[in-house]
Amino acid sequence: MTDELTRLAHSVLWPGFFGTRLEGDDAPAWLREALAQDLAGVVYFGQNISPALAELSAEIHRANPDALIGIDEEGGSVTRLEVATGSTLPGAAQLGILDDPAASGATGAELARRAREVGVDVVLGPVADVNTDPSNPVIGARSFGSDAQLVSRHVVATVRGLQDGGVAACVKHFPGHGDTHLDSHHALPVITLDPSEIEDVHLEPFRAAIAAGVDTIMTAHIVIPAWGDRPATLNPGVLGRLRQMGFEGVIITDALDMAAVRESVGIGGGAVQALAAGADLLCIGNPTNPGDAAASDQDERDFLAARDAIVAALRDGTLFRERVEQARDRVCALSAKLRAATPVETGAFDGAAIVARALQMKGGMDAAASALSIIDARRRSTLAVDSAASYVTDALAGEGFRVRLDVARATDAERDAALDAAIAAQGRLVVLIDRPDVDDDQRALVEVAAARDPGAVVVNVGLASQRPLPLPVVEVAAASRVGAEAARALLLSR
Repeated sequence: MTDELTRLAHSVLWPGFFGTRLEGDDAPAWLREALAQDLAGVVYFGQNISPALAELSAEIHRANPDALIGIDEEGGSVTRLEVATGSTLPGAAQLGILDDPAASGATGAELARRAREVGVDVVLGPVADVNTDPSNPVIGARSFGSDAQLVSRHVVATVRGLQDGGVAACVKHFPGHGDTHLDSHHALPVITLDPSEIEDVHLEPFRAAIAAGVDTIMTAHIVIPAWGDRPATLNPGVLGRLRQMGFEGVIITDALDMAAVRESVGIGGGAVQALAAGADLLCIGNPTNPGDAAASDQDERDFLAARDAIVAALRDGTLFRERVEQARDRVCALSAKLRAATPVETGAFDGAAIVARALQMKGGMDAAASALSIIDARRRSTLAVDSAASYVTDALAGEGFRVRLDVARATDAERDAALDAAIAAQGRLVVLIDRPDVDDDQRALVEVAAARDPGAVVVNVGLASQRPLPLPVVEVAAASRVGAEAARALLLSR
């Protein structure tokens, strides 16, 4: 029999898990048991996606009708729903370039429709970070841009599209992950900005989202020394600001299994401290976060680490029961709101047309290409973004030649061999990159390619290059299938 405190701990936990369904040999028994004992819900990641996702969601909701099912879906460079084939939704940077709030609202509405179709209740987006650091390793093209007002209007439009569509939006990552030099999946970033800049720039999109009635806000694992030495997720002063800003919804933590928390206070310590600081729903996140060190039962281990620590803290008085009950009640209120929601019906959605409008061609080509020959020099995938996904190269190349080149590790001979093969193949040489302003190896490859083949072209799926390149550039601003398809169509039609 599960005791009352364990059920209370369950009611504020939101784990990820291994498996694609809740029946048969793949079933995580611990998850089924926890759902029956008031678990707040689950979060889907790439390893959970299959054609049977709607059936999985239905099984979760049968186990606990009040369970909230979330998904880490942003469109553009970050997709779970289309993890195998690449996103067909515009990304935030593309929408920011276009600067048409109606397009952002329509994208949010379409994402809501797709989420409802597979039984998802909460979409972990949009990103409200103002990407003021062009070298940011974790946000970049996931942000609408570097201007607070632009980001604010597109956050609001997307939130409204999502929530009118019957799902909860989750703006992230409070108080702003846009000026970081480190990825919090791997380390603990420290923000040394003047607090007035944080207030005036990085908090502005969150204020706008709150005014628009956003249901949930996700915290960031970042330290702002002026506001204390704890990461925002664990800092009562930082989370208290959200309430002072008028937010009455659910505060969701970024994943507690990320290295910024796991390797500092631990998942259990992080769970207790986050609740004490004012968080309401603890995302334990993606059990693949430890990388190669992940155990086959990492999902259950991480869940139990958080749950058992909360129960122990409740028993010894370290954590006040009233605080956890308050968090539970907010989560339950959100669930009830979503169960009663009536989605607004929307018209047909053409994501490809939106993306095509956002493409930017810098420099000219002498003629349209008949085929494309691709050297893929993008950085390796990260835990946040599948940067090197093959679907981008496949969509761009079509039936043409493609080769992957790890420019950070390749010798000059290996680089030259890749260029020889691509130039010898039929079609225009295309260098596919994503970090032209911060990756010297990518830029060096473009320079060598320009010397070898002046007719070559660059396709950049990251932030637009601020430093001129010696070849024409198609600025795509998302590592997505629909972005690659739009770039291919542009190159073949010039």
